[in-house]
Amino acid sequence: MLLFVILTRIRSRMKQKFPAAFLYFLAAVLILNILQAAITELIFDEAYYWYYAKDLAWGYFDHPPMVAFLISLGSTLFNGELGVRLLSCLLGVGTMIILWLLIDNPKKKEYIPHFFVLILSMTLIQAYGFLMLPDTPLLFFTALFFLVYKKFINAPGMLISLFLGIVMAALMYSKYHAFLVIFFVLLSNLKLLKNHFAWVAVLVSLLCYTPHFLWLYENDFVSIKYHLFERPNRPYEFFDFTLGYFLNLLAIFGLTFPWIYKALIKSKGKDQFNRALLFVSYGILLFFLLSSLQRRVQTQWIILICIPMAVNAYEYMLEYPGARKWIVRLGLANIAILLFLRIGLVYEPLFPVVYETHGNKAWVGKITSQIGNIPVVFKNSYRMAPMFSYYSGNSSFSLNDVNYRENQYSIDESEEVVRGQKVLFVSGKMKEGGISFTMPDSTLLYGIYVNPFESFRKLKTRLNLTLNAKTDRNSSFMVYNPYSFAVPISKLKFGLVIMDSYKRVLEIVPVKALPKGEIIDLLAPMAEHEFEFTLPNFSYEKASYLKIVISENGLSWGLNGEKLKLD
Repeated sequence: MLLFVILTRIRSRMKQKFPAAFLYFLAAVLILNILQAAITELIFDEAYYWYYAKDLAWGYFDHPPMVAFLISLGSTLFNGELGVRLLSCLLGVGTMIILWLLIDNPKKKEYIPHFFVLILSMTLIQAYGFLMLPDTPLLFFTALFFLVYKKFINAPGMLISLFLGIVMAALMYSKYHAFLVIFFVLLSNLKLLKNHFAWVAVLVSLLCYTPHFLWLYENDFVSIKYHLFERPNRPYEFFDFTLGYFLNLLAIFGLTFPWIYKALIKSKGKDQFNRALLFVSYGILLFFLLSSLQRRVQTQWIILICIPMAVNAYEYMLEYPGARKWIVRLGLANIAILLFLRIGLVYEPLFPVVYETHGNKAWVGKITSQIGNIPVVFKNSYRMAPMFSYYSGNSSFSLNDVNYRENQYSIDESEEVVRGQKVLFVSGKMKEGGISFTMPDSTLLYGIYVNPFESFRKLKTRLNLTLNAKTDRNSSFMVYNPYSFAVPISKLKFGLVIMDSYKRVLEIVPVKALPKGEIIDLLAPMAEHEFEFTLPNFSYEKASYLKIVISENGLSWGLNGEKLKLD
């Protein structure tokens, strides 16, 4: 009897919060997204994050581990693409539920279809409703953070503080720049600095995030170094950097963008919660505008604004019939375009260009039909390596060189799987005795058999350059061997990389280096060795950075060296 009463009350409260029409729309969205997730081939980034999930850890080279945990969980329930994306479908509708709860206006129950038109017209919110990327949990936990924060400022207490801390940690486990949401919310309410419940939330968050801090420490803060200092860059270009940023702002909202931004401008921050929405919206817009003066801003980086701006826009729709009419009209046009593109993800003839979801099973099948189950090493492609492994079941590895960038394959144990094995080495160069295959975009790639394959990409170098290097050409560098086995020096060649101020390679000069002191034939395991060489001539005017790189067994120059900035 008591259970019946409890269930009746829960059902009654659910009906109050979520009208039947809302649940019908939500179910339709969930069914559509699950269907899309099941029949659409993976995109390259999803394959890369699936590769993360094969070896669960508290961190990965590019991102915190939330996306890997979600893929791993989904894959235990379903096989194939649906397993990879299952949690994205659930989090996608979860985000919509939370956005609905964030709206207090009593008129909202009269305009349920309008709510779904607004949300589903936002390009990336719809895409991340079925694609499994770090931005999927980022959107969900951003929305949840706002919901919990709203309850916190209305009635602070120990329990809600604990929950707020857990949500902040989950937000940071999704993507690093989630910090911007937390920071701008704090900036909107500096009184939180004197609120002991707020400090409880911070401590809980830091405690929950400690495993990732430890992972960063154990891996030499590789993720932080990459995002802050090592990302590829080039000289400022107004059209690609700043103008591209403004085009991204339009692309996020599509045809409804004039009304979405008008809603933001008209919002007054009537209370502490709405003030937080405005601070996060304007703060992120300004932050990435300034970033666009230094580098190209990717569209998904600014997706955080979708949550607070969706709340503002819906509130605006409820109060202004004219805005409501135009957002619905233009939103429906957006949705029609997005649905057409979603069909094109599966049915290639509808798509104007070859996209990442097209033909992956086909090109993987072309390779495996010729090589069987031997491992494949891809030169400079952390995208193709996991895609091949996902659809073939074969082992794969990305051999990263000085003209590429480090990634998860640079720090995990995947090199050990292929070392000493017969592999197919795939690059852009045709050599006798290999195979060729065509990618869906008509790119022709070649592979040669290497038996045995032997790389030592984790060898690290550190250049010792004296202050009078312009006159004294004698120099040295250190080589650290992190492996548990000795590495023959005879298999190594050394090169000096000259880089410009944007860390782009200008020239690689081979150098002849000899071990300092006693002549040795092997680099001892887990030990550092010093080598002497004569610094070659180069143009100091163009050079901003130098580093030493290694070519092992005739492979392309690696990413071994720490960069040394020239004065």
